[in-house]
Amino acid sequence: MVLRDLLRRKGSSVVCVRPDASVAELLDLLAEHGIGAVVVSADGAAVDGIVSERDVVRALRTGGAALLQSPVSAVMTSDVAVAAPADPLEDLMRLMTERRIRHVPVVADGRLCGIISIGDVVKSRIDELEADREHLIGYIRSAG
Repeated sequence: MVLRDLLRRKGSSVVCVRPDASVAELLDLLAEHGIGAVVVSADGAAVDGIVSERDVVRALRTGGAALLQSPVSAVMTSDVAVAAPADPLEDLMRLMTERRIRHVPVVADGRLCGIISIGDVVKSRIDELEADREHLIGYIRSAG
C-alpha cells in the first residue's frame, strides 16, 4: 500500500497553525480537533514545522506558564520529516520508528496534501490483517 491509498481512506484534511500564533491558541486547536499534533504553516500549503502535545509539555518544563503567550515557532520542530503520496506504507513505518515520531505530513509538489499519524498506520495494518484472515478462512472452507 502507498500513502495515497491511505489518505484516500482517511481523508486529506490537515489542521494547521500559523508560526506566530500563541501556544495557547495551539492548545485550543489540539483540544478542539482531538488531535496530538498540527502542521505549522504560514500559508496552509508549505510545511514550516510541526508541533505536538509532547513539544508543549517539554517546553513547559523550562518556560512555565509564560510559554502559553509564546509563539508556536518557539516550540515547533523545524526539521520536519515528510513523506510523498507514492511512498510505501512500510517506508513510513520505518521512518516513524527510526525517528520516534508519531505524525508525518504528506507533501506533493511542495504542497501539504495530508498527514498520517501512527494511529492511522496501526488501523491500516489491522484492516490488512483482518482481510488476510478472512481470505484464509474462505480458502480453508472452500478446500474442505
